[in-house]
Amino acid sequence: MPLRAWQRCHAVLTAAVVLATAAVLSAAPPASAADTWTEVGSDRADPLTESQGLTSVEVPAGSPNHYTGIGTIPAGVSSRGWNHVGDPDASYDGHYIEPYQADSGNAKMFRVQAPDGSWSEYVHTLGSGEALNNSWVAISPDGQRMLSGEYGTMSRFLVFPTPGVNASTSPSANLPQASTVNLDHAVRDVQGCDFSGPTTLLCSSDDPDGTLFGMTKPLLQVDLSAAPNGTADVSGHVTALRQLPLRSSCSGTFEAEGIDYDRRSGTLRVIVVSPGFCVLTDSKTYRFTRS
Repeated sequence: MPLRAWQRCHAVLTAAVVLATAAVLSAAPPASAADTWTEVGSDRADPLTESQGLTSVEVPAGSPNHYTGIGTIPAGVSSRGWNHVGDPDASYDGHYIEPYQADSGNAKMFRVQAPDGSWSEYVHTLGSGEALNNSWVAISPDGQRMLSGEYGTMSRFLVFPTPGVNASTSPSANLPQASTVNLDHAVRDVQGCDFSGPTTLLCSSDDPDGTLFGMTKPLLQVDLSAAPNGTADVSGHVTALRQLPLRSSCSGTFEAEGIDYDRRSGTLRVIVVSPGFCVLTDSKTYRFTRS
């Protein structure tokens, strides 16, 4: 191609790229700035009762943090096949929710404790293509929606009306999926998420591979395009913030577990289970603050 013709062609292409880029940027929602979380301490995590998840409870005042593990599953629950409990959450008005799964079947269960101490169970029948596992729940700040995730490599979170809080729910009826959070980047083996603001989630990933974000066991931030309202899907922008601490007297495979953000103190906590025999001795709940 002659030089002048190439220059004209290059100029036209450059202008087209600039216009296309400007159009995309103007249509895209602004991304939130990713937070920086600094480790400030840790506590031993008991392998039987503190190895799956955790949450801070605001109501009633002075309530201790709640943890889950194989040792916290009531016998009457496990005898009916609900033998795995995931990372729980609590609404700001004091409803506490634990996610349960069974080894087989077509349903998940959410066990809810009301502020008066009474318990109830809400069962969700799996939708088409939905995974059986029930790793975590995250209640929206307004209390009306509950997010849940599926294990494996996923590009979505599920949105439900919050059982026991949302007036549309009943223990005698199927708990339906209301909408979806569509992620702009795949995530792998998410073990817990918690809202740190109306449209921001912090999530712990047990990703053993590291190819998605260039690190294994990442702490993720998911910025939603809008607060989930259960009537329309929203998008989620995923950012890997840092690798979770992987320290133990034993070598081998760590497991990142549940996560909790306490808005009262601004403290983020994440459970990391140690490999091998050290699961008994130096598994930790790590504490972080925003810096």
